[in-house]
Amino acid sequence: MALKPDTVAMIKADLPLRTGAERMDEYLPLLVGKRVAVVSNQTGLVGNTHLVDTLLTSGVQVVKVFAPEHGFRGEADAGEQVANEVDKRTGISVVSLYGKNKKPSPQQLKDVDVLLFDIQDVGVRFFTYISTLHYVMEAAAEQHKAVLVLDRPNPNGFCVDGPVLDTAYRSFVGMDPVPLVHGMTMGEYARMLNGEGWLKGGVKCELTVIPCTGYDHATRYALPVRPSPNLPNMMAVHLYPSLGLFEGTIVSVGRGTDIPFQCIGYPENTWGDYVFTPRSLPGAKDPPYKGIPCMGADLRAENAAIGTASTALDLHWLIGMYEHCQDKSEFFNSFFNTLAGGPGLRRAIEAGRSEEEIRASWQPGLDAFLRLRQPYLLYP
Repeated sequence: MALKPDTVAMIKADLPLRTGAERMDEYLPLLVGKRVAVVSNQTGLVGNTHLVDTLLTSGVQVVKVFAPEHGFRGEADAGEQVANEVDKRTGISVVSLYGKNKKPSPQQLKDVDVLLFDIQDVGVRFFTYISTLHYVMEAAAEQHKAVLVLDRPNPNGFCVDGPVLDTAYRSFVGMDPVPLVHGMTMGEYARMLNGEGWLKGGVKCELTVIPCTGYDHATRYALPVRPSPNLPNMMAVHLYPSLGLFEGTIVSVGRGTDIPFQCIGYPENTWGDYVFTPRSLPGAKDPPYKGIPCMGADLRAENAAIGTASTALDLHWLIGMYEHCQDKSEFFNSFFNTLAGGPGLRRAIEAGRSEEEIRASWQPGLDAFLRLRQPYLLYP
């Protein structure tokens, strides 16, 4: 059975919320007689069972698994090299798509007919799962393989925010000219990658998206499983767009604490009265300032309303930390412009621009992006 063409109809939001992976009647018939490679991690669940286990039970021929950053079971540190392995639970070969091998090779796709992509994203440009999607689709197009995306809600899908990527600063934490918070699901993003010709050489892959039901872009979706080791709850997921930028500065975001991406600080800081001391933990084996007390702010107390705000990106913590830094020449590191998608945000903060002025500078790019993405949306 051939795969269906790209889905184009919006899904009504008045149905029960079901992820693409849960809509098995829609995609299992498409996998009959196919050699399937699953691109997934610990978030690829069908109820309480992993997608790979579900497929095997259903008689699908899963020939291998491709794993993104943090690995197939989601246990590796951010940025940690993830090695190829054999999954202990299933005996299936797991190929890492993080490290030197970020794009499936022709050899790795030789025994594959369909790439089944199911990863929970958080809707932020520098969260690398959309970069993995980009490379998977590109490799599939080049090797004439089909891609089937099982869609999931975007927990930050209620708004579009931040600077649009300057493609001169393209990297694995920002490959495509989208805002820092793009407001799209993986399925919608995949359709845009194809439709805008953003894959290398303008190639297009044979794409099918199994949409969610009962979801729209106003839905405040609570993730059933952490999407990465250092995003343990919805507070962290909603703060991630704002706090992720601090990884391009001297400020710790609480890696190595019980509340990562819910606090900020560093040893010499004079702003705030919260003290935390990073330590080695699973998913943060060697965090910044390990064993050194950091002064800063516990954002759980300061921003109890996070997740109900109309914007996803809050700059006042970043601006405040910079203004209170004793040696401003040391505040930013070379990674900041890469995370921000260009030099504009750093220059604006260094020039003393207000958050309102910075936001105004983003608006033309955001307006253009909202028009650009409209044809690819699957949900109201």
